[in-house]
Amino acid sequence: MAGSTTTSVTVAVCQAGVVIAAFSISPSGGDETGGVREAVAAAIRVVRASGLPNETNAMFTNIEGEWDEVMAVVKQAVDAVAAVSPRVSLVLKADIRPGFTGQLTAKVERLEEELASGADQPGDRR
Repeated sequence: MAGSTTTSVTVAVCQAGVVIAAFSISPSGGDETGGVREAVAAAIRVVRASGLPNETNAMFTNIEGEWDEVMAVVKQAVDAVAAVSPRVSLVLKADIRPGFTGQLTAKVERLEEELASGADQPGDRR
């Protein structure tokens, strides 16, 4: 584009705090049935061996810890999948909330309490 200028992007570095990361890693191709179970299992083994709080569901693996710890585990999990696939897909979402720990379970507990309260509308506290 004529007359375009370069835009400077400032990246904020997470200085402190615990992060919950939800991520999904998949190889570019599957086995003879299209399955990716073996490659994904290799990634999950890395996460579980990390010792950080984690949980896995049908779509994502959630992990909680300090930023650098969590990102190192995600990288190791990607490397595990890359060892068996020439191309790897990574989807990552992070909740960064300084001053809070144990949120992997606490967030769900607060939600369950809200649901059990019987409130029909937001803010309705019967």
